Order: sequence, then structure tokens, then C-alpha cells
Amino acid sequence: MSFLKKLFGGGGDSGGGKPAAETTYEGFAITAIPQSDSGQFRLSGTITKEVNGEMKEHRLIRADLFPSADECAEATIRKAKQVIDEQGEKLFL
Repeated sequence: MSFLKKLFGGGGDSGGGKPAAETTYEGFAITAIPQSDSGQFRLSGTITKEVNGEMKEHRLIRADLFPSADECAEATIRKAKQVIDEQGEKLFL
């Protein structure tokens, strides 16, 4: 049962969802929120932007794991910038 809880988000150590770093890039706001996972940190964060008067948000989660929250936050910012460069506002469709 423990495996199923972790698989579907009902168990495990979520890391509390505390923002570790924030920046803006090309009009988008990026927030890195590393998730604790078995003693490491999973790449996770949000990309937000106001589009037509409405705040849009995209949740960014990847399988990548890092030994520290700081390294994870730096990688999250880099990955978010890459996603923005590739997709722009299409990210919110």
C-alpha cells in the first residue's frame, strides 16, 4: 500500500513546497520549489504570467534528482527558462 500512496501522491516526503528561488525571465515569473525525495531533491517549480488579464500557471516537475535544495533550485530555474524559450505563452494552452 505504501508504494501506491507514493505513486499517486498520497505518501512520501513532499518537502513542504517551500519556494527556494524566484526570478523573472522574458515576462514570466519562475519559482523553484524543490521537493524532498528519499534524501535528495526533485526538480519542481512554477512558471506564471498574466495573459489577457488572467494569471496563468504551469507546474514544472521533472524526474531529475539533486543532492541539495540549492542545486535543485538552480537547475529548476535553468529548465524553466529553457521551457519558456521553447514554448512561450503556448505553455498555458
